[in-house]
Amino acid sequence: MGHRVDLTAADGHPLNAYLAEPAGKPRGGIVVIQEIFGVTRHIRDVADQYAAAGYLAIAPALFDRVEPDVDVAYTDVKRGMGYKQAMQIDKVMLDVAAAADRVRAAGKVGVVGYCWGGTVAYLAAARLPFDAAVAYYGGEISHYVAEQPRVPTMFHFGEKDTHIPRTAIAQIEAAYPQGIYHLYPADHGFNCTDRASFDPPSAKLALERSVAFFNKYIG
Repeated sequence: MGHRVDLTAADGHPLNAYLAEPAGKPRGGIVVIQEIFGVTRHIRDVADQYAAAGYLAIAPALFDRVEPDVDVAYTDVKRGMGYKQAMQIDKVMLDVAAAADRVRAAGKVGVVGYCWGGTVAYLAAARLPFDAAVAYYGGEISHYVAEQPRVPTMFHFGEKDTHIPRTAIAQIEAAYPQGIYHLYPADHGFNCTDRASFDPPSAKLALERSVAFFNKYIG
C-alpha cells in the first residue's frame, strides 16, 4: 500500500520515510514513530493500518541521521539501543516535523509512537504543532514529565511490562492527569506482530481505541 518518499528537515538533513495513502480522500495525517529497530516491516504495517482507516500516514526513518535504511532484527536489542543512544532529541524533533509537514495537506495531523517512539510522540505533542498524540509503552516518558503535551494525548501500557514499572506510569498520570490512559494484560511491545510479546487481543483493542481517538480529534 505504501511507498518510499524523501524528506528534508529544517536543518537540511535528508531522510527517507514510508508513506501510506488511503483509498479515498484523507481524514487527516498521521505520523508513525518507530521503535529502536528502525522503520521495520511492523512499522510499515502500522502506517498501512492507519491508511486503511482513512489517514495519510507517514513513518520517517529517524535513524537516517546515523545510518540509512536501518531495519534491526527484534532480537538484536543491543544494536537497536546503539542507534537510539546516538540520537539527539532536538534533531529527532526536526525530522518528525518534516514528516508532519509532508502530510499536513491532508488536514489535521496526529502522531503515534511505539516504545522509543512512544516517548518521541509524547515530546512531539509537547513541542510541535500536532493536533493529537498516542504513545504506546514509551519507556522514557516519565523522564520528561516536566514537559506537557499541548494536545489531547492517549497512552497505552502493558501491565506485565518490566521495562516500565507501575510507579513510572503513576508518575506520568500525576503529572498529566488530563491524559487518557489504558492498561492491558500484556508485556512490552504487545502491539508488534514480529515480537514474542505480541498480544493480539490487546493490540486489536489498542488500535481500535487509537483510531477512534484520532477520528475524534483529527478526522
